[in-house]
Amino acid sequence: MPQVTWDETELPYDGCGKCLLGVRRLSRVKAATTSPERQREDVLAAAKSVGGHIIGWADDWEVSGATDPVTRPKLGPWLRDERGPYDGLVAAAVDRLGRNVVDCLNTGYKMRDEKKMLVTHGHDGSWNLDDPADENRFTIEAWGAQMELRAIQRRNRDATVKMRAAGRTKQKPSYGFRNVRSVMGGKVDRVELHPHAAEVIRNVARRILADPENVTPSSEAARLNREGELAPQDHLAVMYGRPVRGQPWYPQSLSAILRSEAALGYLMHQGKPVIDQRGEPVRLCAGLWDRRTHDALSEAILSRRIPSRRSNRPYLLTEIALCGNCHNRLFTYTSARLPPRYSCTARNKGWPNAQHCRPAPLIRTTLLDKAVEEWFLDRFGDGMILETVYDPGNGVAERIAELRASRERLRLDRQAGLYDSPDDEEWFRKQYAVLGQELAALELEPQRAPGMIQRPTGQTVADRWRAAPDVQSRKEILLDFRVRVMLFPVNAPARWVAGVLHGPDRPTLLAG
Repeated sequence: MPQVTWDETELPYDGCGKCLLGVRRLSRVKAATTSPERQREDVLAAAKSVGGHIIGWADDWEVSGATDPVTRPKLGPWLRDERGPYDGLVAAAVDRLGRNVVDCLNTGYKMRDEKKMLVTHGHDGSWNLDDPADENRFTIEAWGAQMELRAIQRRNRDATVKMRAAGRTKQKPSYGFRNVRSVMGGKVDRVELHPHAAEVIRNVARRILADPENVTPSSEAARLNREGELAPQDHLAVMYGRPVRGQPWYPQSLSAILRSEAALGYLMHQGKPVIDQRGEPVRLCAGLWDRRTHDALSEAILSRRIPSRRSNRPYLLTEIALCGNCHNRLFTYTSARLPPRYSCTARNKGWPNAQHCRPAPLIRTTLLDKAVEEWFLDRFGDGMILETVYDPGNGVAERIAELRASRERLRLDRQAGLYDSPDDEEWFRKQYAVLGQELAALELEPQRAPGMIQRPTGQTVADRWRAAPDVQSRKEILLDFRVRVMLFPVNAPARWVAGVLHGPDRPTLLAG
């Protein structure tokens, strides 16, 4: 078949009645694959054979054939009539439309009912689903694609079950880990910590455990987004040589990573650790942290009863600067002609406690930010920073916690009737006794209790301030020191008083 050129077959929509949309799909895009190019050639040739031309491409890469075409990222908007007019679809084969008989028939009948063309490479002309012969052939090809999908799914399922029974993984690694293969594209030989991602998520855990009242998954997700850290989806795409999509960090996904037992290095199935013949979780490699740290993180996240730190505003003193008249938070006022300013808008909003707030204080953000920075560094800049970190102890308590959790799992399974046969009863008694003996021996060993400790960082407050990458990071420093700024109008008795303390540990800067 002769090569089809771009000029011949790719043209803008002109209302000729044969303005076709090119459809391409691939479940897994690898560096060595030539499927996208081959599909393109087949689509162009098929469009050429019916006298049509391509007005656009609906390329769904990394999309399973089991996905309904209406919900696919690229093809779906066209089928939902959200992308403008077109006269039909053209694909390299029926299985590029989908690998489900119902989905393929629904797409085909939609084209038929809307008087649009449906063309695939290897079929003479457009599909005519009003013709029984064409309809049967289209159904047979769709059925063949579905049978192939079911065979692939069955093979993958059987392989996964066998790998899980052998204590090995076949799934994608959790964030903070990576699969290691001795042969490219081969089986996973081992799992290990990812040097960069592991440090990123460990730093998040340290920050939450050090300041659970202010640092939350929401504030940490915002910080990671500001610092440009790749979200788990994009991080995984980079590891597998695929392009990133610019996905952000979400608080819910970050919380799930922190609370998942996968962080302990366990082999997981349906959100739970896989249990070996001894009744203990199968460990793939060293975890991001230990059991005690896992429990402390879960408690810090789930038991939170305070709002998240709101650290996404683009100015240094939002949530820090207060009105000297009514003591409400100052807001940032912006306009097209004037620079941003901090001002009190509580009286204009009709707040009862601000009815006598006049005149309301007002100041340019640059002026107050500079004054606060100079005051803060002058007062605290030479101070050494101590970081608060979570010390899990000497590991004995962690092992005791794991053994108790394993024994509790066995007990629950026993109560559910899983070990009622004589052979299972004997195995249960033996394993339960082994766990009990090991637990009793560990309880006699000295333990260093886990808890929060402080250690010097070798960094001053001024060093941390200057190294902060953005305004939000500096705002967090002020929040860590519980700094508050009181702004008064020009006629107030207090004009500028630095270092007035409100409370034992809350430095407050009064400015007029």
